[in-house]
Amino acid sequence: MEKEIVNKVSNSQLVTFDLEELYTPGERVLFDLKILLFQELVLREKEFRDYIKSHDWALYKDKLVAITCSADAIVPTWAFMLISVSLQPYARYITFGTLKDLEQVLFAEALSKVDWNKYHNAKVVVKGCSKVDVPVTAYVEATAQLRAVASSIMFGEPCSTVPLFKRKNP
Repeated sequence: MEKEIVNKVSNSQLVTFDLEELYTPGERVLFDLKILLFQELVLREKEFRDYIKSHDWALYKDKLVAITCSADAIVPTWAFMLISVSLQPYARYITFGTLKDLEQVLFAEALSKVDWNKYHNAKVVVKGCSKVDVPVTAYVEATAQLRAVASSIMFGEPCSTVPLFKRKNP
């Protein structure tokens, strides 16, 4: 007599939290002020403002933009602000920093919109594999939010998890 194979994973009460679902689609662009500096050291206001007026900002339509300066130069804060003002009518999202910083901010914004109450007393598996690069900051924030509501948190895939947290019964 053969035993029936039972899929314990599909019959479990585990809830998967997939950070990949929070990924913001769209082209990411880095706007580096370094190219606008004289000898990569100094921002000349007149030339900078001329660039602002003549640049085709429509190139950034619907893009997710990170503004930075990769040169070791002192750039006045208003320069980054002026770039932001110029991008605003076109870009879908603008932040200061690197492309990595942009990704962290996008995930943080998406995580701030999650209804964490739906994970109340749930056994949650934070999915570990994804087709997109999910920043570690997103995993940390999700874990912090889930710890407040979930009965347990695991990392990985439902068939192979690493236990992270289990609420003790009062």
